[in-house]
Amino acid sequence: MKYSIIIPVFNRPDEVDELLQSLTRQSLSDFEVIIVEDGSKNPCKEVCEKYAGALDIHYYYKDNSGPGQSRNYGAERANGEWLIVLDSDVVLPEGYLAAVDKKTQQGNDAPPSQGGGGGESAWGGPDRAHESFTPVQKAISYSMTSFFTTGGIRGGKTKLDKFFPRSYNMGIRREVYQKLGGFSKMRFGEDIDFSYRIVEAGYKTALIPEAWVWHKRRTDFHKFFRQVYHSGIARINLEKRHPGTLKIVHLLPMVFTLGVILLLLLFAAGVALYAEGEYLDACGLRPTDNMHQGLGFTLCVLSLLPLLLYSLIICIDSSIRNRSLWVGLLSIPAAFTQLMGYGLGFIASWWKRCVLKQDEQSAGEQSADERTAFERNFYK
Repeated sequence: MKYSIIIPVFNRPDEVDELLQSLTRQSLSDFEVIIVEDGSKNPCKEVCEKYAGALDIHYYYKDNSGPGQSRNYGAERANGEWLIVLDSDVVLPEGYLAAVDKKTQQGNDAPPSQGGGGGESAWGGPDRAHESFTPVQKAISYSMTSFFTTGGIRGGKTKLDKFFPRSYNMGIRREVYQKLGGFSKMRFGEDIDFSYRIVEAGYKTALIPEAWVWHKRRTDFHKFFRQVYHSGIARINLEKRHPGTLKIVHLLPMVFTLGVILLLLLFAAGVALYAEGEYLDACGLRPTDNMHQGLGFTLCVLSLLPLLLYSLIICIDSSIRNRSLWVGLLSIPAAFTQLMGYGLGFIASWWKRCVLKQDEQSAGEQSADERTAFERNFYK
């Protein structure tokens, strides 16, 4: 068997149904599907049983341990030459596996250090928003892939530097997966950590633009904020594990966050100056040439102008890409949520890890309520 598709699931039977349905429409049939139910209270076993005749499907239930360890659980039971890891909230177009198969047939996948031809041993694909997704999901998808938010690093374009697959849509040779020990026990960023270890071991990775998926992402801005906040935390932890992987692009959300905070403080100062001028005027103590009002008004305009200009760019670009003004408008809070959520998480983790010198476990300790929220929301 050539492909084993591994899908960790947590309380998402409806999503699994859509994903499995899309797998029945693939033009390539040489694959098995391994569903790993990660301690769900709302299991998808009945959904999986419905596809028993259409797919070579294997269902496993285990105690909750998070998606990374659930993927490892599935990999241990896989038979395919290649392991394909998918999130439960993706849907595959009909040509997905055909595009993957075309790429994996090329070259020897062993690294040059082991006498191989240096072909890719791991790959990843981009994601898109489906027409049926909600406006919020489309706006969030835009914020995660747009040049004006992430520099387009997740938009599916080939880069000059190394490509690091993400776990919502990635593949790796089973022997390489086993040799590297699979995903680590990192709470967040475990997929990037795995990709770094793949490259550091001498294996090549590739982006397959044609192997894209529809990705539903988060369903509201609160869940989206928690996701990107923890991604910001993970970035510092990844730099500690893999020195030198922190790039300038990873600092931009932090710079953006500090810039927005500074602009808002300037706006507040402008309002205060203007209000003070109004008060002096009401008391008959008009300041010379209305200095307070003039300076306050100028500060307000100068502080809001960059934010309004950026919002306008986001709205226009997203409206054109999604052919919807409403999605364009929603993309403004989505963009600010994505950048500032990541930036705040980055700053918090930097303070704990680099200033307070806490280790990864101590810096990532969570309360019981936070752990419950993690278990409830991570997959969604």
